[in-house]
Amino acid sequence: MVSFGLIAAPANVITFDKASVGKAPPGWTVSMTNEGAAPHWEVIKDASAPTQPNVLAQTAADLRRDRFPLAILDGISVRNADLSVRLKPVSGRQDQAGGLVFRYRDEKNYYLVQADALGENVELYKVENGHATPILPRGMPPAAFGVKHDIHANAWQILKVQFRGDQFQVYVNHRRLFQAQDSTYTGPGKVGLCTVADSVTYFDDFRVYAK
Repeated sequence: MVSFGLIAAPANVITFDKASVGKAPPGWTVSMTNEGAAPHWEVIKDASAPTQPNVLAQTAADLRRDRFPLAILDGISVRNADLSVRLKPVSGRQDQAGGLVFRYRDEKNYYLVQADALGENVELYKVENGHATPILPRGMPPAAFGVKHDIHANAWQILKVQFRGDQFQVYVNHRRLFQAQDSTYTGPGKVGLCTVADSVTYFDDFRVYAK
């Protein structure tokens, strides 16, 4: 289990408030799926932070749409869990998105749920060999890659995913948006955060509840 004063046991809540400003937080590995500008994750101060005073920000921007900057939490590997974060999309011309990574094997193989303020949608993906494939929400037509939902730029919202076996449930601000099913990755894996393309996004109050 990671320490460094970032996790409050037993709920595994990470607020980044004791981490050094201007650096990536200890206990996290920075990575990226596919090519493009290198990701830049750093702890910054934000007066609007849900937990004061710090947040984790990904500030590097690149218009390549299959570029996923990743911040992966070391020391925790779970198969089934409730995973959530508060996120604030700040800017981006291509996307203004942030998301949660789970059952992470490496930078090319994992699940991802993301909320995009520019597209006003929430989508679930499997990333396999670096290629992101949408997972169809249950009960939606084949062309529906996600669910339309108001995701506000420069405002905080809670994104949450529950995963149990091959079953997934996705929530925004405690409201369930959709359920889905996939069996590509069934074993335990790491968890973390991500952005996409040129998204600049802030994160706070990252929570992991193993089930």
